[in-house]
Amino acid sequence: MLKRAFVAPDPGRLRLRHATRAVLGIGLAVVVCGLAGHSLVGAITGGLAALLALFTVTDPTVRGQAVTTVLLPAAGLPVFALAAGLHDHPVARDLAFLAVMGVGVYARRWGPRGHALGVFAFMAFFITQFLRTLPEQLPEVYSAVLLSLLTASAVRFGLWCYERRLPVTVPLAPVVGRGLARATTRQAVQATAGGALALLAGQLLSGERWYWAVGATWWVFVNTASRGETLVRGFRRVLGTLAGVPVGLLVIAPLHGAVLPSAALVALGVFGIFYTAALSYTWMMFSVTVLAGTLYGLLGVLDPALLTLRLLETGVGALGAMVAVLLLLPVTTHATTDAWIQRALRCVHACTAEAAARLAGSPTADPAPRVAELEALLGRVRLSLGPLVHPLSPLRARKVRAGQVLALLDVCAREVRGLASVAADPEASHDARLAAACWRVEASVEALTAPVRRQTAPVAGVLPPAGVTEPALAHLHSLERALAELAAPLHSSPRAPLIGA
Repeated sequence: MLKRAFVAPDPGRLRLRHATRAVLGIGLAVVVCGLAGHSLVGAITGGLAALLALFTVTDPTVRGQAVTTVLLPAAGLPVFALAAGLHDHPVARDLAFLAVMGVGVYARRWGPRGHALGVFAFMAFFITQFLRTLPEQLPEVYSAVLLSLLTASAVRFGLWCYERRLPVTVPLAPVVGRGLARATTRQAVQATAGGALALLAGQLLSGERWYWAVGATWWVFVNTASRGETLVRGFRRVLGTLAGVPVGLLVIAPLHGAVLPSAALVALGVFGIFYTAALSYTWMMFSVTVLAGTLYGLLGVLDPALLTLRLLETGVGALGAMVAVLLLLPVTTHATTDAWIQRALRCVHACTAEAAARLAGSPTADPAPRVAELEALLGRVRLSLGPLVHPLSPLRARKVRAGQVLALLDVCAREVRGLASVAADPEASHDARLAAACWRVEASVEALTAPVRRQTAPVAGVLPPAGVTEPALAHLHSLERALAELAAPLHSSPRAPLIGA
């Protein structure tokens, strides 16, 4: 797991650049707050605001990212005031926290921008509890947040805007629906219920640090769509926190808040959060625990009892999320995975059709955007299948089937990328056999995605011959074989053992 997080391939060194820029942007934000005369609490608030801006704003275009960043204060500053004003009214404070939590999750229906604004609003309430912000401190808090967002934006959009030279990412269209059929509505209900359970359990553990439990529930729900994903994410959150506790005891606590070594640990924690986020939630949570422990050390309140309490609060928060997704409006891993696989297969056909049209001489056909969309969809398939391929999954037959599906979809993606590359060659000629091969791909996809496919036989037809030398046809034939082999794991019952398993 450690090798996967820190030695995994990093094409274009994007993760390295992302993490390094975060350290630079957040570090400069804290320095600016210090130069402006803000207290330690103000500097920490500003640094956390910069971290959230750099971490959660993920619009597909640089312009969209800038607009979302500008909107962050509108979502966060009123919540800072609400949380600080309710400091001495615990019942109203708790209800307000849960309301902000529910609205923050519901805001994800508006895509990356709604997600970023919802996270910033929730974390504004959380940071207020973390630093025990009082109403008279709000002017400093507002100043620190605005200064930090400006500084982080100067780094992100001015000093080091490497995204301008990257292809525009493809946002996945959300699944539509009404009422509780809409994923964001259902998750808002689940998160609020899970947060209420976590809040009650957290307050039984500690009347001062209860908010860690609510925060754990919140972050378990981020980027999950099924009960399986939520269960695995909750387990990984607890595991990452558990791994970070010894660092707090053996490394951070002996520093007694010394500024320079603590600043170095904060930088390492920030780097770890950004570098590992896309690869390992466990190691990201380890980095979060190191960062939180160092901040508590700077505030002079870190001790073994506090670290133990953080672990317990994280556990009850994850448990609250798990109970909510298991008992309240549950969505099975199979249902979620099935929907993403169907979208990926349809995208395979769309990629093939665009590439074939390009090879046929169409000046407007371009498979590149579809290939990018396919990569994003496969990312969602991997995330959705994560609970089934997890090492601790007891469902052996499902684990084998999920592994086969992932491997074959990866083959499809590789062949589609190769086909698109051939189509991009202006000297590539159209072969009359391409039309027949594309038609067979379309038929295979339709058979695999038909609503009644589980009652039908596997895809019929003769597999294309191997050894074709013409590049485009070779990619298409390999794609046909992969689609034909997908029939077995996709047509069979999810509980039935596969031959050879």
